Amino acid sequence: MRGLVLVCGRAGEWFTAPEGVRTEALPARPGKAEVDPLLTSELVVVGSDADLAAVVLRLLRKEKLDTTTVGYVPADADSAVAAQWGLPTDRRRALDVALTGFDRPVPLIRDDAGGVLLGKGVVRNPRGVAYCDDTVALRGEAGSIVVRPDLDGPGLVATVTRGRLIKRRQRFPARAFQLGGAPSVPVSDGVPYPRPMERWTWYRHTHDLRLVIVAR
Repeated sequence: MRGLVLVCGRAGEWFTAPEGVRTEALPARPGKAEVDPLLTSELVVVGSDADLAAVVLRLLRKEKLDTTTVGYVPADADSAVAAQWGLPTDRRRALDVALTGFDRPVPLIRDDAGGVLLGKGVVRNPRGVAYCDDTVALRGEAGSIVVRPDLDGPGLVATVTRGRLIKRRQRFPARAFQLGGAPSVPVSDGVPYPRPMERWTWYRHTHDLRLVIVAR
């Protein structure tokens, strides 16, 4: 069995721990005061993608990414993190993988406002100029830009979607994505930034996240 299970937010309404597994109940998107005293070398997060991101942010701030494995039991069937890394969305199966599986380094994406991105970042109706490393990904308007971590490339991939009736999508692998122009609200792992931003960056962190994604 792997370490400590952090049960976040409304996941406590349905989660039942197997015998012998230590758990701690935390609020949704827990912060420094709730997470830091519980940090250990093996963690499992039960909750939403945003809950997982909140815990991983504390690992980043405490410089514990290299020494901590993180398992994940998604509360939502449409979890972008689960879809990105092939994790089960069946809660029982996901818990089994999280508790007994093997970790694999996956890219950790940061933003220039101090947050992290684990599954999917979205900017809707952007107007301006976007770069993926040195490549111009957008000049003008688009329906959306979606940024995800990318294990096979330099760190992330940005998908720019144009057109209303006929959707045209372009993918841009990169280490960093930058957008500047009309104010827009970036959404990271389902959480909108508190205010519109004229500039926004997502970029690969120098250290990966040790995420448990391989079943034993």
